Order: sequence, then structure tokens, then C-alpha cells
Amino acid sequence: MPEHPLELPADDRILSPYTGYTRAHWETTADLLLAAALRYATPGHALIDLPGPPSQSGVRSDGLEGFARTFLLAAFRTAGASGKDPHGFLERYTAGLVRGTRTPGRDDAESWPEIGHHGIQGQPMVESASVALALRLTAPWTWDTLPAADQDRVEQWLRGALRHTPAPNNWYLFPLTVAGFLESVGRGDAETRQAIERGLGLLNGWYQGQGWYSDGDGRAFDHYNGWALHFYPLLHAHLAGDRALLDQLGPRLGEFLDGFALLFDANGAPIHHGRSLTYRFAAVTAVALGALTEVTPLAPGATRRVLSGALRHFLDRGALTADGLLSLGWYGPHEATLQRYSGPGSPYWASKGFLALLLPPEHPVWTATEEKAPAEGPDRALAVPAPGLLIQTTGADGLTRLHNHGSYKLDSRQPERAPGNPLYSRLAYSTRTGPTSAANVPDNHIALQARGTRSARLRIDPLAAGPDWLASWHRPVFPEGGPVLPSARIESLTLVRGRLELRVHRTVGVPATTPIHHSGWAVALMPEDAVEAERTEQTAEVRLNGPEVTSQLLGLHGWQTQRAVRAPQGTAYGPWALVPELTGTVGEAGAGTVFVALASLTGEPDPAPLAGQATAEVNGLAVTVCWADGARTVIDFGTEGHDGDHGHDSRSGQGISVTEQAPS
Repeated sequence: MPEHPLELPADDRILSPYTGYTRAHWETTADLLLAAALRYATPGHALIDLPGPPSQSGVRSDGLEGFARTFLLAAFRTAGASGKDPHGFLERYTAGLVRGTRTPGRDDAESWPEIGHHGIQGQPMVESASVALALRLTAPWTWDTLPAADQDRVEQWLRGALRHTPAPNNWYLFPLTVAGFLESVGRGDAETRQAIERGLGLLNGWYQGQGWYSDGDGRAFDHYNGWALHFYPLLHAHLAGDRALLDQLGPRLGEFLDGFALLFDANGAPIHHGRSLTYRFAAVTAVALGALTEVTPLAPGATRRVLSGALRHFLDRGALTADGLLSLGWYGPHEATLQRYSGPGSPYWASKGFLALLLPPEHPVWTATEEKAPAEGPDRALAVPAPGLLIQTTGADGLTRLHNHGSYKLDSRQPERAPGNPLYSRLAYSTRTGPTSAANVPDNHIALQARGTRSARLRIDPLAAGPDWLASWHRPVFPEGGPVLPSARIESLTLVRGRLELRVHRTVGVPATTPIHHSGWAVALMPEDAVEAERTEQTAEVRLNGPEVTSQLLGLHGWQTQRAVRAPQGTAYGPWALVPELTGTVGEAGAGTVFVALASLTGEPDPAPLAGQATAEVNGLAVTVCWADGARTVIDFGTEGHDGDHGHDSRSGQGISVTEQAPS
């Protein structure tokens, strides 16, 4: 692992046997991150112009982003220390606040850009929430020290967030946060109240159940649930002492954490799924918020295990540059992890992870002995039908996989355009593998091939769910100008058992002889490792042995050939990768319309071959799987489910039934 440039306290393996980190490590990390970033501040401290390529919003907006997001980090650090600020961070940010809002919009060296509409100078609206929240947390040492005229100018700039149109998603929580601050300092009015009520009303409309919100219209479910959709309104309720709002929103967070806490690997990594992953350990924001608002299902020692595990994971793996800055990427720089709005200051939304510092030093999260993370317990299979996600963890290696049968990044107005977003469109994600880029062969994908091009998976419509399985369907979409297959659809089902993943696909309305491809887990390797992988093409199973994981893929029915495909653009976990792939043909003799495969991603050394773990027999639209331990699973795509006999478990929906029979 690369060395990070921070000089941290010695590990405490008594209090923190898993990570070695204590509150002192968090405080020191915050101090060092702030000191590194502040070297790039303008003379009046109003902008922090970090090195790197600009975002689509431009350099000045990026400078505000660098200021606002690190100001939030300074706020958590100092508010958590009851105002103690030996390094003088708040003095510099207060000076920058005054200078930046003196003449907003002026083309000079220090003035902040004015807040506009989404799509028209809208990025400052995002940053206004960090500024407002930082001021709310540090008001006695920042806001209260300002002359009335300076306060008026800051308020006038912030009110731009209330008077312009946000993006139709979590952006509506930025005006809510600004309004909450203004009300907290006695500057509330009808405009602030309307912004809060509007944000909370939209939030309730986006709530899908089981603790999950969609990020606006559509079915976008990802880390924004934790670091935005729960974070802003619930922290506002906590700071305002709004008991009614806490009672409404708190249980949702508690239910969310029941599943979300499983999405952190034993090595500390969060699940690699969704956009804005360059925020890295901001993924733990909801875990800290649960402890702060006392709605968490996690024990204090398990909470700190997840929090510190994620922080240490990235610090130990090159997330910082040589001069102590957070890079644009995942571990080191990684372009495919980024979005168009990513600029040099963007990674500092990682500051949200430091919400944990609002817990006082005597809080049990800091004083209890670390416990195992949820993913280090017994093997788990947890279906969460509301977002269409299936969580699979294995205690032997502490690895987490997330199977996607319901999350996609399109709202109701957007057309489906291939190739789609790799961070949403894949069948599965994990804590140790990342998706391949859109320019390479897709991992964890099912695709038809027509006129030499392959289809994409964009809108994902949930079909049915059981305790350890989920099913969905999608319309295969080809690149613009490519073929169109009217009425074609692919139904997909994933059932998990230990480390094994049963993947069943049914084609509907697809012309006979159409080629079909299914891929498994991408593994970051070096090119010389491809030679060994290519030897596996002579066997029924494709097996890729990486440095931390082994990926396996075996066709059980309908698949005719198998191979390892090169992905030279790599993943966030390495610059070069291989992907296991199966190929079949729709309508060929013996193939029918149903295809069955067995996949595995494991961190266990030398895992057993998949051959012998399960067999599959297909009769029409019914698949009977016989497992090595004698258990049987019957998946029927053509009938409604029915109650099974004693010893059976039957779950059904939308014409799909899954019946499981225990070993006799």
C-alpha cells in the first residue's frame, strides 16, 4: 500500500483492535487536511484554488467549492472541540467569508460568484449549503463576531439559494439548509419557512420505504441517500431541536442503517456504486448521523469500526497526494470515477464524514472498544425491495456485494441512450471491484448482440423479491443509429447463497439466433496475468485470480462458450483488468429462452471450483437448481407462486415464483 503523507498518532490496538484509530486520529487528520488545503487560499482567504483540471462550472466556482467544503470540515473540527481552534482555522474562514461576499459576482481576485439557477451558474447553490451549515455549527466564533453590515452581506448572498431553481433532486435540500441557518440566527421569514417546507415536502414524496429515498423523480439510489437525503434534513432537525421532525425522519435513518451498514467491507471500503464516489469516506456520514441522533441500530464499538475503517482504508491506499490533498479519484486519481461537475475542490465533500466529531470525546462511540463490522458477522443475504437492491456479505472474507435490480440514473423525462452509466447500470457492485469504463467490455452485464453491437441496460424495472433474491426486467437499448428490437426485454433474477450467486436470465421477444453475452466480476490484474486466465477457457469455468479477490463464472444452462475479456482502461482498483464472459444464442437447440449461470467473487484463498456447487435443469420457463448440499431451488418465470408444502419456502410476484426445498 502507498504511504499517506499525514503524520498521525500511533495506533491504539487496545481501544481499537481492528483499525487502531481513535478520536485523536480523526482530529489530527482533519487538522492536516485543512492545513494542506489552506496553502492554496487566495490572499484574502475567500477562495481556495486547489490544483487540478477545472470542472464544467469554471475556476472561480471551483475556488468557492474548495472554500465551502473545507470550511465544513473546519466547522466539524472546531464545533466538536467546543470552539477550541489552536490552528486559527475559523479566523481565516471568517475573513474569507467577509471578503467573498463583499462584492459577489465581481471579476476580481476574491469575490464569490453569485448563486444562480441549476444549469445557469447553479453550482454556488451547492456550496451555499456547506457555508450555511458551517456557520450554524460555529456561530459563536464566526457569525456572532461579524459586524451587522457583514452579516447582512453574507445573508444576501445566501438568500440567492432561496430565490433560484435547484436541480430536481437532492439540491432542494441546499436551500433548506440555508434557510435553517438563517432561522437559527434570528433572520427567518416567510421565504426561509417556504424553503424548508418545500424541501421536506419533496423529501417525503421521494421516500420509497425501508429507509431509502430516490434522488428526485425516478429510481436513483446510491450514496446520496446517506450523505445528502438523510444528512441535511435530519441534521437540521437535530440542530433546531425539532422533536416532531426528528420523530418523523429518525426511524427512516435507523431502518436505512440496518442494511446500509452491511455495505462496508472488513477492510473498511464502502460499496463502489453510484456517482460522486470521489467523496470517498463521506460514505460514513449516515453512520455518524445515526449515532448523533440516537437512531442507529449499531453498537457504539461497531459504529466506530465502520467510521474509522473507511477513513483508514482511503488514507492507506493513496487517496491523498504527496502534499496532503484529496485527489480526484478513488484511491489515486481515476478519471472514470468522476463526473462533469467534479473539480479540484469536489473531493472535500469527504468532510461530511467528519460529522462524527460532533460526538463529544466522552461519547461511547469514542470510548467503547471496537467491535466487528456488520459484514464480518455471519453470511447475510438481505433483499431490500424498495430500492431494488440485494445485499450479500460473507464473514469469511468480510466482502460485500450489491446486486442491482432497481437503481438507475434516469428520471421520467429522460430518454434511454446507450451505453448508460457504468456506476448504475451493472447487475452487481462490490467493495473490492469497480465497474469497467463505458469504453471497455462491461462487467456484470447481460447484453444482446445485433448488427455487431451490444445492448445496454438502462431503466431497471423491479419484478419480484424474496428474502435472498430479487428479479427485474429491462429493455435492451442499442447505441444511437444502431438496431432496434421492438418488444424485446430481458428478465433477470439473482439469488445468493453464501458466496455463490445464481444468475438467471429470460429473453422475451428476442429474435431466434440472436447472440447473448453475460459477464461476471471484473478483476484488476496486470497484463501478464491474462495468460493464466486464458488457459481457463479450456474448462467450463472462467476463473480470475486477483491480488485480493477471485472472480469465477460458470455457465449452467444455455451458455455455449466462455472466455476472459481484456479491459485495458481498468477499474478504480487497478489500471488494467479482465472480465469473465459467457456467450450463447437465443433460440438455439437446447438453449430456449432461459439462461442460467453461477458466479462468485471471494476474498478467500483458493476457493473451490464452481463446477459441482450446483447444477441446473430447465423445463420450459422453470429452472430447477440442485445444490451440492442436497437443497433444491425451483425458479418459474411462467406461473404465479403458491404455498409450498412443509419444508418449502415459496415467494412470488409478477409471474415469477421461487420455491426452495431444504436438504432432506
